[in-house]
Amino acid sequence: MHSVVTVTLDPSQEFRFELDGVEPMSNEDARRWLDNEFTRMECEPLRASGKVLMADKVLVVAAAAGAKLLGDRAWLADFARATSGALARPVIRIDVESMTVNF
Repeated sequence: MHSVVTVTLDPSQEFRFELDGVEPMSNEDARRWLDNEFTRMECEPLRASGKVLMADKVLVVAAAAGAKLLGDRAWLADFARATSGALARPVIRIDVESMTVNF
């Protein structure tokens, strides 16, 4: 199955990782990895209630990572594997500028 994670920071910056031949993380490992990155980058919840949906966490981590980390192929591979494992979707498009995650 074709699997890809794409992150667009703005119209001129797009980062894409194809998981062909690369297994996504297990759901548990993916959630743990995203939780650790969320905490490490000192991310804030998007919702005033403080509730953090997994799609929100993916979006906020991508935004906090910025071009520097998204440009690091090793970090991008881990992010893509975690995102695919946590959201359980083969094709995921994260648009930071519009604050959306699409499947």
